[in-house]
Amino acid sequence: MAQVMEFKLPDLGEGLTEAEIVRWLVAVGDVVAVDQPVVEVETAKAMVEVPCPYGGVVTARFGEEGTELPVGAPLITVAVGAGAGDAAGAGTVQEPEESGSGNVLVGYGTDHSRTVRRRRVRPASAAPAPAPAAPAAVAAPVAPAVRPAGPVPVISPLVRKLARDNGIDLRALTGSGPDGLILRADVEAALRAQAAVPAAPAAAPATAAAAPAGAERIPLKGLRGAVADKLSRSRREIPDATCWVDADATELMAARAAMNAAGGPKVSVLALLARICTAALARYPELNSTVDLAANEIVRLPSVHLGFAAQTERGLVVPVVRDAHERSAESLTAEFARLTELARTGKLAPSDLTGGTFTLNNYGVFGVDGSTPIINHPEAAMLGVGRITPKPWVHRGELAVRQVVQLSFTFDHRVCDGGTAGGFLRYVADCVENPAVLLRTL
Repeated sequence: MAQVMEFKLPDLGEGLTEAEIVRWLVAVGDVVAVDQPVVEVETAKAMVEVPCPYGGVVTARFGEEGTELPVGAPLITVAVGAGAGDAAGAGTVQEPEESGSGNVLVGYGTDHSRTVRRRRVRPASAAPAPAPAAPAAVAAPVAPAVRPAGPVPVISPLVRKLARDNGIDLRALTGSGPDGLILRADVEAALRAQAAVPAAPAAAPATAAAAPAGAERIPLKGLRGAVADKLSRSRREIPDATCWVDADATELMAARAAMNAAGGPKVSVLALLARICTAALARYPELNSTVDLAANEIVRLPSVHLGFAAQTERGLVVPVVRDAHERSAESLTAEFARLTELARTGKLAPSDLTGGTFTLNNYGVFGVDGSTPIINHPEAAMLGVGRITPKPWVHRGELAVRQVVQLSFTFDHRVCDGGTAGGFLRYVADCVENPAVLLRTL
């Protein structure tokens, strides 16, 4: 008889607790091989194809495209060691034990230490599973329906933190997720119920009328939601300040032209600016740090993992170049190109988008001169670079047309004072105006 294996949404790493189904890559009845991608999901960090550790016939899919699932929720069931006819009648799900490759994403794979449990599920004709019910509101504060003592069904630490920070008792909630799992939507529904006043139902029409006819509502979720959360948190938590300076980049552009004319791989302007940044951070290590609020400490970081802003069809992402301080201009150019291509095709891994310690934002590619960057939380600083364009400039006492760029530097005022920030920016500008200054540190 066919053995039906249940494959759950695995831990996608980097603290991610949920993902949205973007596109199913298999249908019920399809034959899949071990480690074959079965679904494409979108997390707050990247698009990921999820491989299944079992080979066999797909007997059920759980969740429609556009559905958001928590880590640990069922994705598909696979009849292992059976033909399509056998799979149709299979009705027993067995937890992973001796089959499967184990060669899947973080937190999921073959675990030989687990005992086998069997439970009944609907046959394939019943798939996909029905959508979860709307989140239940929290009971009235005067008489909450508190669940008995025992573990609260919450997977996500972010959901626990949201409840804790807002005084929500998770035992008073009924989860809308699989097996009663409490989701973020359940806590948010409880917050809305808690904040509601008796006149709230009467005020609902006014809320609807606030949006004009034909207005489009776009959910803040996935990548867009993650960006919104991070930028809002940056503004909330970081007392930032910005300073800027115009610099004559004529000599830097001439140096780059000479490098590329000498043969070998071409060097990009962004790579030269990145090399200048790593040299400046070696002089001013205060700016390669983060603030640990829990410990009330500034943590200076030993390595420079350089993030750079990249605009894609899915929105703004910030890929990270690991150990940028150890790379040459050629190596930085190659890594920028590799990560940019992955960003444009939506193939960045979550690990490519996390762990940055300093961000370089080249908004000059959009044809603008200046900006006031928002720090990429939890980093302590960001350098913004405008377009390099011909402008009138006093050079050696005479008016001339030079290649001028505006440099904007935003920093966390908790990690340093204006003198340090000014020193960093001035050093960057000096290297841009006279690249020979950079040779002193190489």
